[in-house]
Amino acid sequence: MSGNALALTAVPLFRSEAEELVVAIPEQGMGFPLLSQPLERFGFEDHGSYTSIRVETPGTWRWSTVDAAFLSNILQRLDRPGEKLTLSGLPAELASLLELARATPRATVPESGARPCITARIGVRTLARVAEAKAFVNLVGEVVLCIPRFFLGAAKVRRAELIEVLADSSSRALLIVAIVNVLMGAILAFVGAVQLKAFGAGIYVANLVGIASVRELTPIVTAIVLAGRTGASFAARIATMQGNEEIDALTTLGISPVEFLVLPRVLALSLLMPLLYVYACAFALLGGLVVAMPTLDISTTAYMAQTQQAIAAANFAIGVLKALVFGALVALVSCHYGLRAPRSAAGVGSATTSAVVASIIGVIALDAGFAVCANALGV
Repeated sequence: MSGNALALTAVPLFRSEAEELVVAIPEQGMGFPLLSQPLERFGFEDHGSYTSIRVETPGTWRWSTVDAAFLSNILQRLDRPGEKLTLSGLPAELASLLELARATPRATVPESGARPCITARIGVRTLARVAEAKAFVNLVGEVVLCIPRFFLGAAKVRRAELIEVLADSSSRALLIVAIVNVLMGAILAFVGAVQLKAFGAGIYVANLVGIASVRELTPIVTAIVLAGRTGASFAARIATMQGNEEIDALTTLGISPVEFLVLPRVLALSLLMPLLYVYACAFALLGGLVVAMPTLDISTTAYMAQTQQAIAAANFAIGVLKALVFGALVALVSCHYGLRAPRSAAGVGSATTSAVVASIIGVIALDAGFAVCANALGV
């Protein structure tokens, strides 16, 4: 702070005349050093009985935003709710600026009240989940309406985008799908061998691995792998576009985000999941074979013949149907959370996490529904 500024801080700028507060502006104005000082240092006293403020200005004074901020601070200290002090002695431009500032409501910090009761919290969460479910159903409906346009060649989909999504949903996932399913088949064979060997029924390990893999575990495990790999990628990419306002730009250009972004991902994952399922089944059976041969001393021919005899065509049909539905579910859930992500970096992470968790839960819940239906139909 300069010497002049330090000297000015000792000069009283306020005086009271009955119910009027008089503010004397220095020759050179307030300046930033003085603006940072508390008003009491200049002789300010808030008695609460002022009805007007009169500003005395020097003849050569030219006001600046610093002076406006200083006077605005005084008004904030003295204005009472429901009544405003009259202001005089200022240039018309400065007076208009201060009136505009006084008309703007002050930002208030909400008071932290008592925590809502558990019933209210449950109600709020329930309403949020209902709104989430409604938005998801709307998304499914929009995708279904866009499918005919896609196959007629009228959908607004970039070919490069479609090829990228197809690669991300198939060839780039082959290695992880193979590793997970080989290990799953090996674990099933090892657990079955330990139990069945005691009864002299080791050959039935092929039945256990074949039926469990083809009908239940392979579609579930493959869907979970794709939910954590491909689904998370879908959610993160769309959430990033949402944060960068690219989704809004598409809407402004008259392009449906559902048709441009969601439709190719849903179709790609739905159509390629059955192929990945067949691929994963081969590796699951291979994993069982690798463990059963040395553990139970079973030949490759005997193991494959027993597997072929155990697995019925209905098991493959159920597995393919599950893979188709699981693929569509993972893509829809991932895109849904991506489109509804908050516009921030943290929103991308929360959308990705929610997409993966919801996809896994949805896959398991749907598989339970398939099991109930298959049991009712006697398949």
